[in-house]
Amino acid sequence: MYQKFVPSEYVKEVFDIKPETLVEKNIKGIITDLDNTLVEWDRPDATPKLIDWLKSMKDAGIQVVIVSNNNEMRVKSFADPLGIPFIYQARKPMGRAFRKALRIMEAKREQVVVIGDQMLTDIFGGNLNKMHTILVLPVAQSDGFFTRFNRKVERKIMKKLKEKGQLMWEEKN
Repeated sequence: MYQKFVPSEYVKEVFDIKPETLVEKNIKGIITDLDNTLVEWDRPDATPKLIDWLKSMKDAGIQVVIVSNNNEMRVKSFADPLGIPFIYQARKPMGRAFRKALRIMEAKREQVVVIGDQMLTDIFGGNLNKMHTILVLPVAQSDGFFTRFNRKVERKIMKKLKEKGQLMWEEKN
């Protein structure tokens, strides 16, 4: 049961994900979470470093779609200035938003990676949809209300996975 929460790979931050590596693996698209994955959950705009990372993906021919459980105003105000398609109130880990993102990119699931900071939503959802998943450390040490609950559950899952030797990941920086 716990195996569905295990990501395909782990990185410290999205900036550790290089377009060259994705291109070598025939990856044509990224489904990414927004809050605490790309920027802090309370940061309204992209940082210059993130803008450069997104441009490097675009230059490599890799499409990015933001899939967030947050509300339309939050996701739209972040994504629109960047010209990035987005899905809000995604209800992750449910599969509908993941499948919609694939249609937006006109890509197959084996050509897409899912990036996120939460095992219960991003990783579980990506794994259920048979996609390559990448877990990142949360950008901020604080979370919104619902995410705080998820983190408590995730810590219990991580503990079980570590006990079984299935998880080699530390939550802290």
